Amino acid sequence: MPARQSLHRLAASFVPLALLAATVVASSIAMGADNRPFALSLRSRTETKAGSGRFHTTTKSSEWNPKETAVIVCDMWDLHHCLNATRRGGELAPHMDAVLKAARDRGATIIHAPSSCMDSYKDHAARKRAQAVPKAGKFPEEIAKWCYKIPEEEKGKYPIDQSDGGEDDDLEEHRQWAEKLTALGRNPRAPWKSQTALLTIRDEDYISDNGEEVWSILEHHGLKNVILMGVHTNMCVLGRPFGLRQMAKNGKNVVLMRDMTDTMYNPARAPFVSHFTGTDLIVEHIEKWVCPTVTSDQIVGGKPFRFAHDTRPRLAILSAEDEYKTEETLPPFAAKYLGKDFSVQFIFGSETERSDIPGIDAINNADVLLVSVRRRPLPKAQLDVVRRFAAMGKGIVGIRTASHAFAPSIGKPTPEGLDAWMTFDGDVFGGSYSGHHGEGPKVAITAAEQVASSPIMAGVDASKLVGNGSLYKVNPISKSAGALLIGTIPDTPAEPTAWTYTRADTGRSFYTSLGHKDDFENPEFCRLLRNALIWAAGSDLQKPSPAPAATAAM
Repeated sequence: MPARQSLHRLAASFVPLALLAATVVASSIAMGADNRPFALSLRSRTETKAGSGRFHTTTKSSEWNPKETAVIVCDMWDLHHCLNATRRGGELAPHMDAVLKAARDRGATIIHAPSSCMDSYKDHAARKRAQAVPKAGKFPEEIAKWCYKIPEEEKGKYPIDQSDGGEDDDLEEHRQWAEKLTALGRNPRAPWKSQTALLTIRDEDYISDNGEEVWSILEHHGLKNVILMGVHTNMCVLGRPFGLRQMAKNGKNVVLMRDMTDTMYNPARAPFVSHFTGTDLIVEHIEKWVCPTVTSDQIVGGKPFRFAHDTRPRLAILSAEDEYKTEETLPPFAAKYLGKDFSVQFIFGSETERSDIPGIDAINNADVLLVSVRRRPLPKAQLDVVRRFAAMGKGIVGIRTASHAFAPSIGKPTPEGLDAWMTFDGDVFGGSYSGHHGEGPKVAITAAEQVASSPIMAGVDASKLVGNGSLYKVNPISKSAGALLIGTIPDTPAEPTAWTYTRADTGRSFYTSLGHKDDFENPEFCRLLRNALIWAAGSDLQKPSPAPAATAAM
């Protein structure tokens, strides 16, 4: 079989699924002219206070005129040297094509930028259009070059190690893939010849991988807004002459469409998280230091795209307490224990306004919630986010002060204009917190009777647990709660220190009065908390994920 025919058959193996996905997505797009502006929700990260290293996730509504907007598609090649990257690109492309169609139909300018593939398009009308655009009167300095960093990025630390090129293939599969590429007459290290055929290029689009050409197109049409999509986020999307850094530093209103992208990241490298968490970390880096991000549903409706093998539960961690410094202990815990299995979003209380938790709406997108909050009545709209989450029957985990998360201080009324949830402990955790014993000896911890079968206790040696904070008075817990751990101090009745509870809304809850800063130094506590989050999410993360299909070309 000729190499070209074999290559077409290889690519065609993914086309039926691609066409089906594109049809489903495109069906939500109204036919005919659509002159509405793009109603975008621009997501950014702002430091809670200078030097804290913690960030609020904020969104800003913005309307962009499509006729003043360019959509640049970065390096969505036909084939890639990394088989998994090829697979993910093939899965991404049909959804991206629907976005391009919707954006084009509303008047946006589409620029296809498959780098190093211009020879394949030398006779294409869209390539000739790009070459025919008058050169801009003045080019930004070094617009024709890669940009490896902009000054804002100096304030942060790059989040992943991509020094190995980021390939995440199984070694044997990668060897076989390289052999297949060689048999097709492709360079196994750089096999791309064109953009994937799963993306439509119209004659009225543009094709260019040249920074000066792309800038000239933007200037010629008065395009002040740029949406970047494509691969790979941590390399080409950021660094190309038409990439995010160049657009941001040269004054364009630029955003990354964060669900229409993928990284080159190998989980065997630092920070040793899943591939998809690696992408999340790069997106966070971009939102902190480069530009905001948006999602495809803001153009085509429906829901944001998610890769089929990204099955991570989405965890929101709500930290707003001054007593135990969980804003310092929870991030390293999450990085070490959750990065392979969860998609994690941190939500921190305001540093200046006690009754404000900026970005709390992120809970709406979560599957499970971890609460570490102490006596924070909130504006009703903010507390309603938590109420709605619980009412949906989703998993909730609470540590330490979560038992009195949204109640005012004892003996004080709820401040005017704020809302309190006085019964949060009983409603959500089945508890009845009434205070705590004074400082004294550390709390001895033992396993409750008949808990050996609990998945939350799997791998946890209760004899190595100790309570570093004062013992909470929580008796009596609900009769339907299941005690897992018991805490004791001398001359004092024992108290449950960890239990499960199935709420009236059928959601799973876990609570532990552990959570002192020193508790996080104990691997047994960290394992307990991780297990509790897995259980509350209704997940069995101990089972290996199924392998992706053997072959799926872009």
